[in-house]
Amino acid sequence: MAEQAAASPSPAEIVGLPDRRALADPDGPCVADDAVASSNAEFADRVRRAAGTLRGAGVGPGDVVAVALPNRSELVVALFAAWRLGAAVTPINPALTAAERQYQVDDASAAVVIGQDLDVDAPTIDVDALCAGPALEDPPVEVLDDALALLIYTSGTTGKPKGVMLDHRNVAVMCRMVGDALAVDARDHSLLILPLFHVNGIVVSTLTPLLAGARVTIAGRFSPSTFLGLVERIRPTYFSAVPAIYAMLTALPPSDADVSSLRVVVCGAAPMPAEEIARVEQRLGVVLVEGYGLSEGTTASTINPIDGVRKPGTVGLPLPGQEVLVVDGDGRPVPQGERGEVVIRGENVMRGYLNRPEETARTVDGDGWLHTGDVGILDEDGYLRIVDRIKDMIIRGGENIYPKEIESVLYGHDGVLEAAVVGRPDPVLGEVVVAYVSFRPDADHDVDALQALCDERLAKYKRPVAIHVLDDLPKNPVGKLDKPALRTRDAAAASVG
Repeated sequence: MAEQAAASPSPAEIVGLPDRRALADPDGPCVADDAVASSNAEFADRVRRAAGTLRGAGVGPGDVVAVALPNRSELVVALFAAWRLGAAVTPINPALTAAERQYQVDDASAAVVIGQDLDVDAPTIDVDALCAGPALEDPPVEVLDDALALLIYTSGTTGKPKGVMLDHRNVAVMCRMVGDALAVDARDHSLLILPLFHVNGIVVSTLTPLLAGARVTIAGRFSPSTFLGLVERIRPTYFSAVPAIYAMLTALPPSDADVSSLRVVVCGAAPMPAEEIARVEQRLGVVLVEGYGLSEGTTASTINPIDGVRKPGTVGLPLPGQEVLVVDGDGRPVPQGERGEVVIRGENVMRGYLNRPEETARTVDGDGWLHTGDVGILDEDGYLRIVDRIKDMIIRGGENIYPKEIESVLYGHDGVLEAAVVGRPDPVLGEVVVAYVSFRPDADHDVDALQALCDERLAKYKRPVAIHVLDDLPKNPVGKLDKPALRTRDAAAASVG
């Protein structure tokens, strides 16, 4: 059973947060990025001006605003401005190709797209014009718990990204859960280094501290060589990152940078070896807590406690207000210590996938359990260990990549007969993408053409690091492509070469 959760902020409290902070402490620090630092009053003014711009573009309740920006404060401004008007926001990864961006804009039925040098077929607002007009003085519209707040796109096994619908209730309860788990209060200073187009960056590193009265600094681009100096200069108290970032930090030469302002750091996105956790804690002199969650669960479902027993190698205990079980193929809980699929239930579970009722029904069952597709084990104390992934998802540097999307691109070449994509372990990025193909008879074995096709149609982080040609791809007894056999083959080849 889920532990009783504390009261969550209402949607009105989140939507009206900029105004409330400005009234309580107008000169206090609020949000900063590489270019500008805004006080509470300045941030609230920027939000009202952005709301005026969006209203002028015809945005109103029920609309979706797309934001295609790198890490900069305007993305947070746009978030609150859209909510002020009763609209939702879909953040777009700026690394996507033009075709990938257009797909998300069309699928979300975005009323307008905010960005810079945009090449999309939709109404656009240049980021430099977002806050240039007069402020909208109207109070925020009334927002209900079940109103759509965020539309987060995650790649699907069909090869097309899916829009995860998170309502204002999902966002509110997750902010409370994360805030309680990390003991965030007004004295904190969050350093955001993860992408703001991910729900983790929005909820854990931005909304949660702002709700607690704390401040946020947005790093435009993570650089391991300058990161410790940045920590010394701005004095954050916590940040959230992925294993690849921590691997880069522990690989740095010794430094005398003062990082003593940190009280905790958080790791998610993929399991982290206990040995690496120890190296991070020794290097930074700070507690690292590892957690686990999905976009479909509004970021986090388990976390190792800051105070109490932390078990490196596990992803911790369920957050208060959530239930986490490990079940068999029929949905029945497995005995303690046995493997099964991790399922999650709580008010943080998404409303569903946009316009995909069948996929929603497969993912969230009739009893409200979110089927994660991950294999886990619950120990005698209720700590969860993730041991495998049912799905073939590849996690490269914290970015979720689904092989089917890449395979679909490879199949776009007339000469390709079969294609299969697997993840290859990588000491820094966690995994990298490797593709295997077989060609049709008499077709040219033009690997360069396949790589060019991937370069054209896929964001850089999705592109294979290698494309291998085989006469025939391995298959299981029922004739399906045998990816476990490909992974074994690839691992053997990588160890030799």
